[in-house]
Parts: sequence; structure tokens; C-alpha cells
Amino acid sequence: MKKGCPYGTHRVIEPKGVLPQPALKIDNNMEIYDNEILIDVHTLNIDSASFTQIKQEAGDNEEKIKEIMMNIVNTRGKHQNPVTGSGGMLIGNVEKIGNSLEGKTNLKVGDKIATLVSLSLTPLRIDEILQMRKNIDQVDIKGKAILFESGIYSIIPKDLPENLALSVLDVAGAPAQTAKLVQPGHKVVVIGGGGKSGMLCLYEAKKRAGITGQVICIGPKEKSIELPRKLNLADAYITADATNAVEVMEKVKEATNGEMADIVINCVNVANTEMASILAAKNDGLIYFFSMATSFTKAALGAEGVGRDNTMIIGNGYTRGHAEIALQIMRESEALRKVYEELYA
Repeated sequence: MKKGCPYGTHRVIEPKGVLPQPALKIDNNMEIYDNEILIDVHTLNIDSASFTQIKQEAGDNEEKIKEIMMNIVNTRGKHQNPVTGSGGMLIGNVEKIGNSLEGKTNLKVGDKIATLVSLSLTPLRIDEILQMRKNIDQVDIKGKAILFESGIYSIIPKDLPENLALSVLDVAGAPAQTAKLVQPGHKVVVIGGGGKSGMLCLYEAKKRAGITGQVICIGPKEKSIELPRKLNLADAYITADATNAVEVMEKVKEATNGEMADIVINCVNVANTEMASILAAKNDGLIYFFSMATSFTKAALGAEGVGRDNTMIIGNGYTRGHAEIALQIMRESEALRKVYEELYA
């Protein structure tokens, strides 16, 4: 077997010298290097911002969606949406392990895993698209993928349904970062609180902020906050257009008696919600942009433009222990697990 770089730079075709994620094209030949893992792929969980954009481009036509997805992979060697730049993750079985990884990994051939690195950097080959679940951004395929030596993963737990685990692991960074950031007594706003990542963030925020804190759920319509309200995931519920920054600011001001939020978590999958997140926070508050629809240029220059000294965190999908934290929510909350099984599994 040929020797490879731990970070996968040996797979980069264009432009040379960059890592696989920002690369325009990578090698998706499935002959593995000595430090790679070959995966027989069953299901792709496409990033929400990416799949929303693809569905819009395709006019929600399933055959057109397939065509767009196949074209992305054939052109780039990976599933990286050229508009959003984002990917998703996958579930599959370990088919082959490179020689140099012997003794360095707890994996063995046949293990079913979810990759916890983005499809936007994962060498992928799609032979056939078998089934599409558009409402939950999942696509069953026949295909292969490569996990680099530096790539993180989770062995699928036996006590949770496979598709449920995939859906939860896809957004594991959001509730885990929430757990790390929220302290007792914090006022927390979750924009897009009725979505897959949003409800997990609400659950973790309420647990961490405690009885002295306040958790506020924001959704675009009353229907979008029905589930969080039914599950009692927040202390206050607001309907507001997250692209209308002043509307969000005024409603958060009213809900917090003018104090505004210590932490704002943005989980939406549409563009132009940066300023609503910034104006919902205290001047020295923290904003966590989990959404891959975020323009970090708009966020940085927008905060400067309104004179806000906020700390803004890029939505890194990884933080230590994120898989365990996200899956544990499904074990702790029977009501939330039931909803996620109905919606996402």
C-alpha cells in the first residue's frame, strides 16, 4: 500500500497544496493508502443547508436532485455543495483497513460506523442512488468512501435505531457546544429551535442554564415551535423572521425584559440571519453560528457596523465528546427520542 498523509493531502488533485476540504477536486479512487479506511456506504445524511439548496435548484424533483448530487461527486470526488460549501456525513460498514492503522484503531472489518467528518472532504464514489428521504435529508446509496487517518467516527450504538443515530450524529456538534458554553443563570436564545439541531440545543441549554436561567426558542411560524412547546424545551417561545434583525431584537428584548441574551445559538438553514443573531445578544454576548448557511463576512462586518463587541464562534461540527453527548440526549429524554424517531428515523 502507498503511504498517505494523515490529513489526506495525498488525495488532493486541485489546487495542490491545500487540504481536502477546501480543495476543488480530490481523488476518489477507492484503492486505499496505508493509513486509510475503506467504507461500504449505505446512507448519506446531507447537510441541511446543502440539501435545502439542492432541492430548491431541482424544483424539489427527485430525479433532478439525484442528477445534481451525482454531478457534484463526479466533478469534485466528494459531496461538497458548490453553493453552500458544506457536505454532510455517512453511515457504512468498514470494508478494509490500511496496514499502518493496525493497532491504532478500535475498528475492525464489518463494523458499522457513522463518519463524523464532513462529506465536503471525504473521497466518495456513488454507484447508484437507491432511495431518498427528502424530508430528513437522507439518501440511501450503493457506493464507497474513504476515511482518513485523522478522520473521526462513531460506531453505531446497538440501543438506538440506525437512522436515528445518523440524524443525531449529523448535528452532534450543536448540542455538545451548547453544553460547553451555557452556564447556570444564562439567558439563551436558539434561532431555529424547532429543527433537528435546534431542539437538541434547547434541551441541553435548559439543562445547563438551570432554574435561574432562561431559554428562548425562535421559529419563523407558530407551527415551527409547536413541538418544542409541546416538549417543554424552552421557557419562552417567539415567532419571528430571522432575516428581519430588528424584529428579532425587539421580541427578544421584550422576552428578556431588556437584558438580551448571554448566548445566541443559530441553527437555521437559510441565509441572512447573521444580524438577527448579533442583535439578539448582549453587547458582550456570545453567538454560536452552527448554521452552514452563515456568511462569516456578513457576521464580522455586520457586528462591526452596529458597534457590537460580541464573541462569535464558527459552527465547528466537532467538540470533544460530541457524539456521546448527542446520543445521550436520546437516552435521557424518552419524549424527545420518540419525536426524533418519528421525524428523522
